[in-house]
Amino acid sequence: MARYFDVHPQNPQRRALGQVVDLLREDGLIAYPTDSCFALGCRLGNQRGMERIRSIRSLDHRHHFTLVCQDFAQLGQFVHIDNAVFRAIKASTPGPYTFILPATKEVPRRLLHAKKKTVGARIPDHLVTQALLAELGEPILSSTLLLPDSGEPLTQGWEIKEELDHVLDAVVDSGDCGVEPTTVIDYSSGEAEVVRHGAGDATRFE
Repeated sequence: MARYFDVHPQNPQRRALGQVVDLLREDGLIAYPTDSCFALGCRLGNQRGMERIRSIRSLDHRHHFTLVCQDFAQLGQFVHIDNAVFRAIKASTPGPYTFILPATKEVPRRLLHAKKKTVGARIPDHLVTQALLAELGEPILSSTLLLPDSGEPLTQGWEIKEELDHVLDAVVDSGDCGVEPTTVIDYSSGEAEVVRHGAGDATRFE
């Protein structure tokens, strides 16, 4: 049964965040809000958590997981970014964008795209997500909370708790955070390719 954390959107309770982080460090799987929609997340080294996300979403091994990072210093530990790409990403973050980039050796091989050796990465513009990342001190391995055969992500914490109570360890709820997933930009070739239109304005990359 998933624990339910009702977190204030402007002043997230430190104690609640600490309890969520404890669950993550114990290899728990959570649903949490972002600046685009709710996401499923676990600790970077949690292989079982990654497989649980695959199972919940019915994902195959071509799916790009996303490293949700607190800031550019953290992001730079896990992906390679040249100067031109850095400027383009910097202009759009924090925000509802996911960037597909070549991974560094800090990223476990099982998380990489099999052929491209890439991983998704992003820096969200969401106070509760940022507070959670600050408390954890490392990225959260994440995927949009979009269930199989569902046209839109789940948007309400209570609804997620009800639907996924048996497969999650915690639900973090700070209010509605929208239905659009991130806009995904693939930089694996060195040039920007918009592979999913979502909450972020994609025109600057087209």
